[in-house]
Amino acid sequence: MHPQTPESLVRDHTVYSCVMGSRAFGLATEDSDTDRRGVFLAPTALYWCFEKPPTHVEGPAEEQFSWELERFCELALRANPNILECLHSPLVESVDDTGRELLSLREAFLSRRTHETFTRYAHGQRHKLDADVRTHGAPRWKHAMHLLRLLTSARDLLRTGVLTIDVGDEREPLLAVKRGEVPWPEVEARMNRLAREGEETARRSPLPDEPDRRRVEDFLVRTRRASALQPGPYDEVVQGVVRGRGVGED
Repeated sequence: MHPQTPESLVRDHTVYSCVMGSRAFGLATEDSDTDRRGVFLAPTALYWCFEKPPTHVEGPAEEQFSWELERFCELALRANPNILECLHSPLVESVDDTGRELLSLREAFLSRRTHETFTRYAHGQRHKLDADVRTHGAPRWKHAMHLLRLLTSARDLLRTGVLTIDVGDEREPLLAVKRGEVPWPEVEARMNRLAREGEETARRSPLPDEPDRRRVEDFLVRTRRASALQPGPYDEVVQGVVRGRGVGED
């Protein structure tokens, strides 16, 4: 069996792709890039090879990045902010039946763990902004804008149990921050308030304590099994194993 190239896995086996970044957040301007993210399902038969399929692929297009389905689910169950936001992009470019089922599991990935992961990410970004202020007298305003967006999204997720990434009516106030039109002390105070509100909300959030790992794993196993039964190289051997017959048995 000849392993497929990373590019062909993305081209031929993507189950879900979307646009992320400023365009998905409702913060795009004329010079904004188009960041594409996707999920591909590596054919199960490839896992019988010594060389396993990649867990992620950068490209082949510019600003494009994709994860293999299992890796994507693992990261989503860990409440990785970037992964969870991908599942909630309003700009879906392509989706097949497997991708639609993945999207139907969005709430299964959400839990109170998001408070820890979003907060940890926000703290890292805040330290970088503070360092810029100390060194240069001002933050990188684009990064300040996105941190405000993230803190707002995290707070609202904990309040409602729903992750919404489009900033809606907050577009113009946030773009004013990006342009450097809002004094840093005011931006800093807003960040502190959002972080405090998120902390208070986390204690009474409607989100469950843990994600629904069993439901997600059931989806992954069914998807892998269905892939193994698709015609392809070694299909008689592979399908015989999947259906419960040993190799060489009739």
